[in-house]
Amino acid sequence: MGTPDFAVASLRALLEAGLQVVAVVTAPDRPAGRGQKLQASPVKEFARSEGIPVLQPVRLKDPGFLEELRNFGVNLQVVVAFRMLPQEVWALPEYGTFNLHASLLPDYRGAAPINWALINGEAETGVTTFFIDEKIDTGQIIQQRRLPIDPKETAGELHDRLMALGAVLVVETARAIAQGPVQTVAQKHLTTDKSAPKLFRETCRIDWDRPARQVFNFIRGLSPYPAAWTELENDGAALQVKIYAAAETHRPAQGPPGTLLAANRALSVNTADKMLELKVLQLEGKKRMPIADLLNGLQLSKSSHFR
Repeated sequence: MGTPDFAVASLRALLEAGLQVVAVVTAPDRPAGRGQKLQASPVKEFARSEGIPVLQPVRLKDPGFLEELRNFGVNLQVVVAFRMLPQEVWALPEYGTFNLHASLLPDYRGAAPINWALINGEAETGVTTFFIDEKIDTGQIIQQRRLPIDPKETAGELHDRLMALGAVLVVETARAIAQGPVQTVAQKHLTTDKSAPKLFRETCRIDWDRPARQVFNFIRGLSPYPAAWTELENDGAALQVKIYAAAETHRPAQGPPGTLLAANRALSVNTADKMLELKVLQLEGKKRMPIADLLNGLQLSKSSHFR
């Protein structure tokens, strides 16, 4: 869940609160950019700027890495936006290992809780800290903080608000554990369809046969990353189009789902019930741009449609 920015925000908050961070564990440097040069993670760069030792194991069960952890005398581990830990790691500290998750567990367990909360049109979400166990996002809940969702905000905007709230909760949780013992709550069995599986390319394709509200939530729930997409059929050519922003209208659909209406430097699309006004798009191989700018350089035929 979350991005490397979550980890940096939480690490900064722990330091500003005066809590001792003896080491940071992050992924090995990876090739990035056109030159494929090795690039450090943001949390590694921040940790090094603060003089904190950084460990970058390839395998978390590596005996040498485990020995390094023991040598630091760690008594509590905090996990933010990192991979699943083996028991050899999470069970090592005296006070255990807790994780920050960007949802109100048990709702939206999984890799993409922010996206799925918006896609499903939730009015509220939040952050949870819980002790890690052998399963994914199922451990004993330590603390939670709730956050209302604005009906028009995007995944990027909600991400930033949850990141700030999560950093505060990480500090509060660490202090509570230090003062101990903490009262935890077992997670209830998740009976509703509120999971948050990893997003793949095909997951992000827009289904124009759905009602406008669902399509609108889908677009904002994937904006700005990984972005909802569709295919534009225009004069016999098909182009992939990413849609970053749209607006609901009260206008009933004026044609089959996916058909387009361009008028007055605006572009609308039919869904199963109403029309959506498109605001920000990115054509394949082009830059992201507002609709008015896009229409200046794009000629749409009368038969143009999304599919």
